[in-house]
Amino acid sequence: MKATLGHGIARALGGVLVLLAATLFAGCASVPMASAEADAAAKRFEAPAGKATIYIYRNEIIGGAIALTVALDGRVVGRTGPKTFFALDVAPGAHEISSITENTSTLKFNASAGKTYFVWQEVKMGMWQPRSQLQQVDEATGRKAVLECKRIEPGLE
Repeated sequence: MKATLGHGIARALGGVLVLLAATLFAGCASVPMASAEADAAAKRFEAPAGKATIYIYRNEIIGGAIALTVALDGRVVGRTGPKTFFALDVAPGAHEISSITENTSTLKFNASAGKTYFVWQEVKMGMWQPRSQLQQVDEATGRKAVLECKRIEPGLE
C-alpha cells in the first residue's frame, strides 16, 4: 500500500511538472492579433512608397506563455507571443528596436526607403523570466520565418 501511495504521489508530481513545463515553453501569450487581411498584406513584403518596413518576429514556441515587449525608437509598440510578428512602416533613417524582458536587447540600424528589414526576437532562458536577443537576419531567412507566424496589431503605448 505504501509503495502504491508513494508511486501515485510521484506520478501526480511528475504530471504537474510536465504541465508546468508545457505552460512555460509552449503556452500561448495573449497579444492583439491583426485581421487576416492585414496578415496577408504584410506577407507580400512590400514597403509603402517613401518608407521602409521592419518585420520583428518571434517564430519559436519557447517561453510561449510570456509576452515580450518591443519598442521602436523608445516607444513601446506592443508585445510578441510565440509565432507572431510586427510589420512596422518607418521613415528612412536611423532607428532603434528594443526587446524588453529580464534584459534589454537593442538593435540600431539605418533604414532606406523601399526596403524591408527582418529582426528575429530570439527567446533565451533567464533567471526569473525569459531573456531575449534581437538579431537582424537576411531577407530569405526573415521571409521564411514571418510566413510561419501571424501578424500582431501594433499599438503605440
